[in-house]
Order: sequence, then structure tokens, then C-alpha cells
Amino acid sequence: MSYIDEKKILAIGDVLNDENRPLKERFRALFTLKNIGGSIAIEQIRKGFKDKSALLKHELAYCLGQMQDPLAISILIDVLKDDTQEPMVRHEAGEALGAIGDTSVIPLLDEYSKHPIPEIAETCEIALERLKWLQSNNCKKDVLKSPYMSIDPTPASETTDVHSLKVTLLDESKSLFDRYRAMFALRNLRTPESIIALGKGLKAGSALFRHEIAFVLGQLQEEISIPYLKASLEDTEENEMVRHECAEALGAIATPDCLQILNQYLQDNKQVVKESCVIALDMCEYENSLEFQYANTLTKVEA
Repeated sequence: MSYIDEKKILAIGDVLNDENRPLKERFRALFTLKNIGGSIAIEQIRKGFKDKSALLKHELAYCLGQMQDPLAISILIDVLKDDTQEPMVRHEAGEALGAIGDTSVIPLLDEYSKHPIPEIAETCEIALERLKWLQSNNCKKDVLKSPYMSIDPTPASETTDVHSLKVTLLDESKSLFDRYRAMFALRNLRTPESIIALGKGLKAGSALFRHEIAFVLGQLQEEISIPYLKASLEDTEENEMVRHECAEALGAIATPDCLQILNQYLQDNKQVVKESCVIALDMCEYENSLEFQYANTLTKVEA
């Protein structure tokens, strides 16, 4: 990205950190800062971890990981260690530390892979395995970039047989790292058969695993996955981390059916689900508009 004036970056940061602004505007500001990158953008994102919205803070951590800038490491370590932060925020901080790819955090991830909160422990276990995989394969960190321009928690499996991948995906005796590898391989195949296999994963394994299944279905943006996502969002007994990710996936798919489903949960009892539906409906609007990009706050602060 070409040079952007510091004042404009700070103005975007002001949008992100203004609790009086609509959450959808703040999300767009966050992703604008992610795309800009650099120390000033990272500092503006750091300020957001004082917010009361667990959903926003979770997304802050996600963006810091996707930026892959070592300047974010100390911020993410503080969030992971902070007992006052919600588990879904701390889990995302652990995943982001893995995404950045710096092996200096291996001892910390090893420590937190034994954490009593399952979502935190499992995330750190996968992040730890990712860093070890990078080391053993002598890989540069960008090798794990997916066809969807995301930094994935694990590499995709080299196997392309859907049946074999589905068996691994649903086998709870396998390591989460291997099951994630199968998940990303199924995503990359992007066939009706592979997407249905992923949909079955929404009823298998831990909350962390199920939430990642929902995330990749959102990346795929295929209508065939709507019934699976709808069923999990409608299940009020389901973990809120999974339901929130299902809502956002429906927002990415953005059909009229998705719009109708999301509107039903705008007053959900779980704050993170309610907020996710707000963000998802904004994504629906974007996907069905002529807007050039979702992260558009730079053009608005310039106006």
C-alpha cells in the first residue's frame, strides 16, 4: 500500500476506538488498519483491547495475527495472559501468535497449551504445532497462505481424497493439528462433496474445532453450507463462539435466506451472537452492493 498520512491512520483509529459509533463502522475501520499495516496502525488496534465487546477484541487479535508483524507479539502475549479477557479473545491471541510465525513464543504457547480453559489450551496446542511444523519443514511463514488470502492455523493436508479427509476430520482420536489439516484441504478442494463433509464437522469435536469449521464455510461462501450453519446458529445450547462464527459465515454467503436467518437473532440472549449478526448483516449488504471494498474507512476519513 502506498504511503498514507499518519493523521489519516489516527483518524481511522479514532473510528475504531469510539464506542459511540456503530459496531459495523468500527469493524470496517479495523480491517482498514489491518490493510494499512505498520506501527501506527498496530498501536491503534492495541487500544481496542480495553473495549467491552468480546467480539471486537477477538477480531482485533485476529487482525494482528493476519498482519504477521512481530511488533504485535508483545500485545498478543499480554492479551493471552490476561485473565480478565474473555476466553474467545485469549484464544484468538494464541492463534495470532502462531500466525505471526516467530519461534520465540514457543515456550509461552507450550505453557498455555496446558491451560484449564479448553479453547485456550487447544488453540495454543495448534499454534505450537504450527511453529514446530514451520521449523521442521524449514519453511518461510508465508508458505501457509491459503487460496483465501488468510494465514491458516495449520497447513492443508497434501491428501486430496475427500473420503479419507472426511474420516480424519471427524475422528476425535486424531490430533487437532491433523484434523485441522484435513479441514483446510477439504476447503481448498471446494467441491460439493468436500463442503458437505465440512458441514458434518459442525457437530463433531470441541467448540474450538466447530468454530473453525464455521469460519472456513464462511470463506467458501457456498449456499450448500447454509443448512449446517443455520442449524448451529439456531441451537441455543451451542457454544457462543461457534454460533458467532456461524452468523458471520452466513453474512459472507449473503443470500436472501441468510439475511432472513440473521435478522431472527439480532436480539439473541448472547451478546457476542447478537453483535455477530449485526456485523454479518453489514457483510450481507456489502456482498450485495457495488462497493469496491469492505475495509473502506480510509475513503471516509479523507472525505
